[in-house]
Amino acid sequence: MKNWFKENQNHLIIIGVFLLMVVLYFTPVWQGKTLLQSDVMQAKGSQKEIFEYREKDGKTPLWTNSMFGGMPTYQIWYDHANNITTHIGPTIRAVFPPPSDVLLLFLLGGYFLFSVLKLRPWVAALGAIALAFSSYNMIYVEAGHLNKAYAIAYMAPIIGAVILCYRGSKFWGPSLLALFLALEIRANHIQMTYYLFIALLILVGFELYYAIRDKKLNKFIQATGLQLIGVVVAVLVNASVLFPTYEYSKLTIRGKANIEKTDSDGKSSAGLEKEYAYAWSQGVGENITFLIPNAYGGRNTGVNLTEESNTVKSLTKLGMPESQAIQFANGALPSYWGEKSITSGPWYFGAGIMFLFVLALFVVKDRLKWWILSATILTIFLAFGKHLPFISDLFFDYFPMYNKFRAVESILVIPSVLIPLLAVMGLNEIITRGSEIPDLQKKVLYSGAGVAVVCLAIALMPNLLDLRNSQHQEFVAALQQNVGDATISNELVSALLKDRADMASKDAWRSFFIVALTFAFVWFFIKKKLNMAVMVGAIAVITLVDLWSVDKRYLNNESFVDKSIYEKPIPEREVDQLIHLDKDLSYRVLDLTTSPFNDASASYFHKSFGGYHAAKLMRFQEVLENQFNGNINEDVLDMMNVRYIITKDQSNNSDRISRRSSALGNAWFVNGVKFVNGNKAEMDALGTFDPRKEAIVNEGLKGEFGDKTIGQPTNAQIKLVSYHPDTLKYEYSAGNNVYAVFSEMFYDKGWKAYLDGEEVPIIRTNYLLRGLALPGGNHKVEFVFEPASMKISNMISLIASIVLVLGLGLAVWLSLKHRKERTAPQQPKTK
Repeated sequence: MKNWFKENQNHLIIIGVFLLMVVLYFTPVWQGKTLLQSDVMQAKGSQKEIFEYREKDGKTPLWTNSMFGGMPTYQIWYDHANNITTHIGPTIRAVFPPPSDVLLLFLLGGYFLFSVLKLRPWVAALGAIALAFSSYNMIYVEAGHLNKAYAIAYMAPIIGAVILCYRGSKFWGPSLLALFLALEIRANHIQMTYYLFIALLILVGFELYYAIRDKKLNKFIQATGLQLIGVVVAVLVNASVLFPTYEYSKLTIRGKANIEKTDSDGKSSAGLEKEYAYAWSQGVGENITFLIPNAYGGRNTGVNLTEESNTVKSLTKLGMPESQAIQFANGALPSYWGEKSITSGPWYFGAGIMFLFVLALFVVKDRLKWWILSATILTIFLAFGKHLPFISDLFFDYFPMYNKFRAVESILVIPSVLIPLLAVMGLNEIITRGSEIPDLQKKVLYSGAGVAVVCLAIALMPNLLDLRNSQHQEFVAALQQNVGDATISNELVSALLKDRADMASKDAWRSFFIVALTFAFVWFFIKKKLNMAVMVGAIAVITLVDLWSVDKRYLNNESFVDKSIYEKPIPEREVDQLIHLDKDLSYRVLDLTTSPFNDASASYFHKSFGGYHAAKLMRFQEVLENQFNGNINEDVLDMMNVRYIITKDQSNNSDRISRRSSALGNAWFVNGVKFVNGNKAEMDALGTFDPRKEAIVNEGLKGEFGDKTIGQPTNAQIKLVSYHPDTLKYEYSAGNNVYAVFSEMFYDKGWKAYLDGEEVPIIRTNYLLRGLALPGGNHKVEFVFEPASMKISNMISLIASIVLVLGLGLAVWLSLKHRKERTAPQQPKTK
C-alpha cells in the first residue's frame, strides 16, 4: 500500500487540487445555497405531478397529465432503477451537490483522457483545466441544462477509452468505454451523444486508413470489435432510456408529420423543420470568440451595459433615472450583436489555449492531430447552420437522424473538447521532444505573433468587426418606433455601437496579454531559461485564471439562492388558489399570462393544456398550428376539457381567471360518429364540428368498431370515479350502444382500455383523443398505461448492468494478476 501511494502521489495531489477548485468555484453550494436555473424551474413545473404520485405510491408513474393534455413521464423524469449508472450519480452528488459535481466530472474526465495519452501528470492536469472551464460548460450549467453538461463531461473519458482500445488495451479499454458511454447515454441528452458519435466516426475512419496503410488490419478489427461489444453493453444498460424514447420520438415533432409538410426547399419534411433546427446557427464571424470572449458583445441578457457605458450615459442625459436606464439599455439595446436571436454567452476556449492550438498544428506528430483537425473543422462548419447551407443542408437532408436536433451551434461542444486536447498535446511535444522539432523557435514565434496580431488588431480597431448583424436596420427601425424620435434613436444606436466596440477592444487587450504571457513562458522554456515544472505550472495558472474569470461572468455567486426559494420555485398566485377550490378530478387550465406552450409554470399547480418540452407529440403540435394559428378554436378547448383560462387584466396588470362552462369534462357521449378520409380531413373537420354532438374518426379505423351500431345516448351518463396518471376508472350507464369520447391524449404505445375487465380497442378520435365504442347497460371502463417497451427494456437494463459490473470486475482482476506477475521475484534457473 505504501508503494502504491508513492507511485500515485502526483495523481492524488492533482485530484486534491481539482477538489479544491470545485469547492472554491461553487462556494455558495457549501453555504446551503442552490443554483436558480430557468430550465430547472421549468422542469419543476413539469415534474410536480410525477413526484407527488411517486411519494404517494412508492413508484414513479409512467404518464402525467400536467402538460399538453398528457405525455409519458420517461420523457420528463424517471428513475430507471435497473440501470447501474443511475446509482453512480447520486453517490457523487451525496458529497458534491449539483452543480458542483458537474465540474468535478469535467476535471476527472479530462485528466483521464490526457493520462491515456501518456502526458506527464501536471501537463494532463493543465489539459483537464482547459477542458473543464471552457465557457459553455459553465453557461450550460447556469442555464439549467444539467443533462447536457453531464453528457459533455463524459465525452473526454469516452474518447480516452476509444484511444485505449486502439492502443491495444483488450480489457480496460472496452470495459471503461462501456461504463463511460453508459453514463453518457444515461445523461439523456441524445443530441450531445450524437455529436460525439460523428467525431468518433471520423476517428474510426482515420484508424482504418492507418491500419490498411500499415498492414495492421487484424488489430484494427479486433480493437473495433471490442469497442462494439462495449457500445452494445452501454446501449443495453440504457435500454429503458433509449427504447421507449425511440418509440415515443416517432410520434413527436422529431418524427414524421401526420399532415405532410414541406420545408423551404419544397421537400417533404421528417424530423424538425429546417428553419426551426437552424434557429440557433453560429454566425461565421462569431468564432473569433474562441479567442476574444466579448468580441460579439457577450450575452444578450443580464447587465452587460452598466452605468459607465455610453448607452446608459446617453439615456441619463435624456432625463431617464440611472436604474431605469440600465434596465432599458440591457433590455432594448443588447450589447450582443451576433446572428442568434438570443444567446447566453460566447464560446470561449482560452486565449493561451488558442495560441497553443495554432502552435500544435506545426509541432504535433501524433496521428491523432489529423483526426482532431478534421473533426474540429467539420463541426465548426456544421455549427454555421443556415450561414453555410451547402454543408449543413447535406447533413440535414441525408445524414441519419441529424434532422432530429435543433440549435445546431451546440455541435461546438466538439471543438470545445478537441481544441484544448490538441493544444496541450502540442505543449507536451515541446516538452518531450523539443530538440527534435525542426525550426521550433520560428514555429513558436510565428504562432504567437499570428494569434497576438489578431488580438492587437481588434484591440486597436474594434470596428473591423463591423459591430452590426444582418438585422441591424430592422433593429434601428424598431427602436425608432419605440422611442418615437429619429434623432434620439440614432444617438442611442451610436452610443450602443461605441459600447460594443469598447467591449470588444477591452477583451481583445485582455486576450493579447494572456497570449503574450503564455508565449513568454513557452519561449523561455525552449531557450532553456525556465524548467518544465515552472512553465507548466505558470501556463496552468494563466489558463485557470483566464477561463475562471470569464466563466464567472455567467455562473457566479449571484446565480445562487437560498434553498427555500428553490423548494418553492414558482409562487402560487391568488388565481391558482381560486381554481383549486374546484375539486373536480382532472379539468385543464390554459395560462395565457405566459407563452403557454413554452412554459411549464402552470403545470406546477394544474393539469395544464400548455407546458414546456422539446419533443411534444406531433398530433398535439399539429392541432396548435392548425387550430390556434391566429385564433383560438373554442371547440378544441371544449374537447380538451379546458375549464379555466388565466389572462392579464390590461387595466391594472393583474391576473384573472375565466371559467368556461362549455368545457366537456373528462368524458361524454356523442350523438354520432363522422368518418373522414385521411389526417388532413380529420384536422379540417375540427374547425367546423360540435364536439358535444359529434366525433371525428378516420375511415381507416372503422374496423375498430366491430359489429357495434352506435345509437344516440338517451339517458346515458358517464363519470370519472378514480384518477391516477397511469389509471383512469369510469362508470357509465346507457340504454343502447354508444360512443364515448375521452378528454385524454391518444397514445397507442402503452395505453389499454378494459370494459369490465376485458380489453377493448381504443379508437383515435377528434385527431388526438381517445374514443370507445361501448355496449348499452351499466359498465365499468378502465384505462391503464402499461407500455410493453418499459417492461422489456427494464429487464434488459438489469441484465446488461450485471454484465457491465462483471466486465469491470474482470478487468480489475486481470490487471491485478498481471501486476502481480510483473512484480513477482524471478526464480533462479536450475541446471
